[in-house]
Amino acid sequence: MGSDPSIPLPRIVHLQDYAAVLGEAEISLLRSLAARLGGRTVKMVNSTSVGGGVAEILNCMVPLLQDLEVPTRWDVITGGNDFFEITKAFHNALHGAPYESRPADFELFLAVNEMNRARMDFSEDIIVIHDPQPVALVHQREQEKRKKPWIWRCHIDLSNPSPAVWSFLEPWVSKFDATIFSSPNFSRKLSVPQNLFFPAIDPLSEKNRALEPEYVASVLERFQIDPRRPILTQVSRFDRLKDPVGVIRAYKMVKKYMDCQLVLAGGGARDDPEGGEVLAEVREVAGNDPDVHVLELPPWSALEINALQRASTIVIQKSLREGFGLTVAEGLWKKIPVVASAVGGIPSQIIHKQTGMLVHSIEGCAFQIRYLLSNPAVMQRLGENGHEHVKANFLITSSIKSYLVLFILLLEQMKS
Repeated sequence: MGSDPSIPLPRIVHLQDYAAVLGEAEISLLRSLAARLGGRTVKMVNSTSVGGGVAEILNCMVPLLQDLEVPTRWDVITGGNDFFEITKAFHNALHGAPYESRPADFELFLAVNEMNRARMDFSEDIIVIHDPQPVALVHQREQEKRKKPWIWRCHIDLSNPSPAVWSFLEPWVSKFDATIFSSPNFSRKLSVPQNLFFPAIDPLSEKNRALEPEYVASVLERFQIDPRRPILTQVSRFDRLKDPVGVIRAYKMVKKYMDCQLVLAGGGARDDPEGGEVLAEVREVAGNDPDVHVLELPPWSALEINALQRASTIVIQKSLREGFGLTVAEGLWKKIPVVASAVGGIPSQIIHKQTGMLVHSIEGCAFQIRYLLSNPAVMQRLGENGHEHVKANFLITSSIKSYLVLFILLLEQMKS
């Protein structure tokens, strides 16, 4: 499926399996759109095959496109730790963190992109590049005689980027034929067309499908989590922008008044070298509290994460900055009330007091958790509303429909 042997083999996926969730009319529409592409091929490129929302989306989207008879290849760029340390610094800087401009960083970034461009095959009819790490692969477009659409899919928030990093990246972004953002608030003024696509979850994946209660109970027992007491859970990479330390502080505020447990479950990604350092900070702040469960899970733990979310009384996502935050949609899909920061794409998923609770601080997070724990009827209503909101807006089939329409439009434009 891709040139990187670490890309997991996709599970066997058939679009028809989603009819029970979406209805036959939606399945027929997707097949009709795919047929209009006439067998045109697609390449997706990103920076990691495991860890993080982009890899999860591609692991579902690629086999579904294949089932729609849209041949799709997924490639992952390669690079050393020095490259991924630079791209992580870029990532933080694009979210507004301080950045000391170093020409050597930009030179290495371009050198690694050029190395990957030289080794990759770009014979497909449509190219989709995900996020900043492989953005300079678009240089290949200038080498080709045949016009084909190149699309840049940005999954992060560019509303307040470091001027140094953005001024370096923007000329590359401007070489694409179209861009895709997750929120109208994320984008920048660009010379190329911009499109809004919500990221999405796969309702039939191991992370989101229904589970037997016995399996959920076995996961709690394995991690020594008490099913009889309230469970607060945040699932995310150990990343400072996810604010796991702030989650612990909010939990401690709640714990003064109400008995509860906290689960911080996550892992790392190949393109995020800071994970181990943040995990150590989290464990230090958690201290010896037996009710704080810090779980470092491997990439193949989707079923365990599913079980932890389903067992939760409340799901938390207290990010400081966020791209979209699909863990919010995961919790909502499972009918669990969610308390999350009003940052990035989270307000698209949470309508305050209707599908979840939005917060702006550690204190606000603690207050809303206490309120919900005291009001079970409100928790149930939020869970039901959240599930319906995700079904209508944030399932992977909606994202695929948007891609198919964009592919059709761009190919038509290339003819004129």
